[in-house]
Amino acid sequence: MTDVDRLDIIEGADESGDPILLRVERYFYYNGQEYVLLQQVENQDDDSQDDGDARLYVMAVQVSLDDDGEEIEDFVPIEPDLMASLIKTARVTFKADLGEGDSSPLQ
Repeated sequence: MTDVDRLDIIEGADESGDPILLRVERYFYYNGQEYVLLQQVENQDDDSQDDGDARLYVMAVQVSLDDDGEEIEDFVPIEPDLMASLIKTARVTFKADLGEGDSSPLQ
């Protein structure tokens, strides 16, 4: 994995508190709020996964400032019902953006 690819991988925790790796798939707006679509990956060395088994998450994006005054993005959990709705919306909306050969968890 290249250094550029590593920037799009974040470490989070699942419902049990176990660490998981999430890849940023895309950012989008819904009702004026910015969200990020994340896909769980197996590990940093092999982020390929069977698209049918992809585990998707949506989180709200909040911009804050670090100690040096630089903007940073915080990913904030959202309600499960809203997450399920946004994942369905993302599948329909973003699937049309993909070509035949493109690989995505949204297909």
